[in-house]
Amino acid sequence: MAQHIRKEDALEYHEKGRPGKIEVIPTKETKTQRDLALAYSPGVAEPCKEIHEHPDTVYRYTAKGNLVAVISNGTAVLGLGDIGPEASKPVMEGKGLLFKIFADIDVFDIEINARDIDHFVTVVKALEPTFGGINLEDIKAPECFEIERRLKEEMNIPLMHDDQHGTAIISGAALLNALEIVKKDISRVKFVVSGAGASAISCCRIYIALGADVKNIYMFDSKGLITSTRTDLDQQKQQFANHAEDMTLADAMKGADVFIGLSKGNILSKDMVKSMGEKPIVFALANPDPEIPYEDAVEARPDVIMATGRSDYPNQVNNVLGFPFIFRGALDVRATAINEEMKLAAVKALAQLAKEPVPDIVNVAYNEKSLHFGSTYIIPKPIDPRLLVTVSPAVAKAAMDSGVARKPITDWEAYESELYNRLGSDDNILRFITNKAKQNPKRVVFAEAENIKVLKAAQIVKDEGIALPILLGEERRIRQMIAENGLSLTDVPIIDPRSDAQCETRDKYGALFFWKRQRRGYNLYEARKIMRERTYFGCMMVETGEADALISGLTRQYPNTLRPALEIIGMGDNAKRVAGMYMMLTKRGPLFFADTTVNFNPTEDELIDITLQTARAVENFNIKPRIAMLSYSNFGSSASPEAITMRNAVARIKNMYPEMIIDGEMQAGIAFNKELLRENYPFSDLINESPNTFIFPNLAAGNIAYHLLQEVGGSEAVGPMLLGLKKPVYVLQLGSSVRQIVNMVAIAVVEAQVKSQNV
Repeated sequence: MAQHIRKEDALEYHEKGRPGKIEVIPTKETKTQRDLALAYSPGVAEPCKEIHEHPDTVYRYTAKGNLVAVISNGTAVLGLGDIGPEASKPVMEGKGLLFKIFADIDVFDIEINARDIDHFVTVVKALEPTFGGINLEDIKAPECFEIERRLKEEMNIPLMHDDQHGTAIISGAALLNALEIVKKDISRVKFVVSGAGASAISCCRIYIALGADVKNIYMFDSKGLITSTRTDLDQQKQQFANHAEDMTLADAMKGADVFIGLSKGNILSKDMVKSMGEKPIVFALANPDPEIPYEDAVEARPDVIMATGRSDYPNQVNNVLGFPFIFRGALDVRATAINEEMKLAAVKALAQLAKEPVPDIVNVAYNEKSLHFGSTYIIPKPIDPRLLVTVSPAVAKAAMDSGVARKPITDWEAYESELYNRLGSDDNILRFITNKAKQNPKRVVFAEAENIKVLKAAQIVKDEGIALPILLGEERRIRQMIAENGLSLTDVPIIDPRSDAQCETRDKYGALFFWKRQRRGYNLYEARKIMRERTYFGCMMVETGEADALISGLTRQYPNTLRPALEIIGMGDNAKRVAGMYMMLTKRGPLFFADTTVNFNPTEDELIDITLQTARAVENFNIKPRIAMLSYSNFGSSASPEAITMRNAVARIKNMYPEMIIDGEMQAGIAFNKELLRENYPFSDLINESPNTFIFPNLAAGNIAYHLLQEVGGSEAVGPMLLGLKKPVYVLQLGSSVRQIVNMVAIAVVEAQVKSQNV
């Protein structure tokens, strides 16, 4: 499903809290006067003198080696055109964010007021002492070609104009694999290229480097086919002026093997695709609308191999598959340039990765049983965790082999381990959950739809294809709020449990509820009456299969929402207790805390049940649980009843599930300190890998811990997730933000997917 972003949401996202998307965070201690004396005067003089005497030590004593500048003058911003440097800043901040989250590269975005080539080159060249690399962005053609050429000649650090080379590298990998599948020789195939800007020209140049014959390339710009008889061609286009006879795009498409679209949407017809040669390859890369819709191309030619720039179709050509990892490899060997050998190494590494067995996390995220190399999988998915450890080493090795590396890598295993440790293998957990939810969205009831935050969350999950929202509340009031806030929810079901229209449904639900709860405090009149309450009504929708999950609790006390879920939905077959779990998004990766919301002082049996339920929930996120059972003592150092309870629970779980990674009782600090753990408790299951799942001895400890980590530690809390219920009912914390509600909906959908498969 295509991405729908409302103007108000985008503006609010960029404005809220600290404006913008990036900040500078100190990497050293700064709390004491001595810290400041080391960081600045007088201590800073020592690294200054060292760098002055030995310039290469700037990489040792400063951040230069991991710092890239994203530089633009805003003359060709994707989809927006020439909007100037100030207006391009949100895009450049966003590019910096992608560098950080995909490859742990720090970025300063620099927007410069320089349209003249000489001026631009002078400004960027003067920045070389500050940065380890330069990423040029959104500079119009043909100036971008000359700017990049001169800067590469005059600078001694890796530099790349991603608009030119990013799509070229990714599409080059896809092309190699597509040609292999259709068994065609790249040197003999006929290319038709729609578009003659920086990206199109760079794509064709990399295809030529891969073996394509320039004489077989028919390139079209806005004025038609580029021919040798035209007098309006710049130097870049002249390379492709190999045909004297003019022709239309439709004529050129006849018998073509490959179509490359880097122009505008809907310019390619079904008949044009039908006229192509046997087993055609169509890369329609215009965004957001490709040159021909995916469905139309496949209908016209079932034998087509199709790629687009969109994530909702197979074979997405996405630049994020390239630039973070190319710069990572270049920086790590202190390359003096990003040369052709390094770009081709990235192409071949991406192409090869698509042929390797796909990790479960990728299959699950895209709701596939087994993605494998073939016509609908010719390029890796952006969420693939192997990209960093595949593309970066290939680029680094190419830099070494081509003689531009100043710091060669000698231990490749250690380098791979370093890359894994930069981000943590579980860094993409929210993207994984959201992507998985989108593959099979479920019906989610919002019990408090008269709240604007709930309506905004419903809008987002609807637009993103995460869930199919159902709104509970007074219809007139909800529709008024929708109109007042410019939302697009008119086609979403709105149900008022108190209305006369729901009388028959209330009676049906009440009778079922009475049957469930007879002899447990309800008479038939009370059972029917209570169905006027939205949480009870919503839970009954889930119980009867008229919805798949319920979200409630934003404006209600936790027990008041939990009680209907227990009375109507009940516990699953493998659960003896309901428990609450939070996922804390930290720099170490996600950490899972339980129980944080339900059980005050769990017994030994209850702790075992909570632990096993938590472990199953973590596994559903495709993460192997490593469990620490927490206390105020370590491995028998206290004989108190609380410590003994935790200790016994660990022993019993180990006896039931010997393969489970679990240990305790232990203090939280010990759990994270591998050296201390290895030195003092070498028998522990957790000496090699830190825990990611924490079971607390009581509700107070768990609740305090997650609040402290959220408020003081700066971690994002996702939850609480109710464990143990037969079907997904999630109770929000009072005052949850729109983002937190959306995250909870995504998790509820994923749980509904899992439980529907287990039925």
